Amino acid sequence: MAKTSLIVKQKRLEHSILQRIKEGQQPRWYKTRYYNRCSLCWAARSYIRDYGICRWCFIKYARLWLIMWVKKSSR
Repeated sequence: MAKTSLIVKQKRLEHSILQRIKEGQQPRWYKTRYYNRCSLCWAARSYIRDYGICRWCFIKYARLWLIMWVKKSSR
């Protein structure tokens, strides 16, 4: 789980970026300041873009068959 202060900071930054895009302006910050977070646990590391979640949540939900077309690969 991410720190609460970092979650709030990320949400505020995301809201500000979206608001400036709606107004037709460029964001005031560099793109590197915004980073992807898991939509379930807000972890910043091991993010999988195709699913929008982190690796740990991906494994947890794949084992419960909540993510379709995912199976454990054999070695």
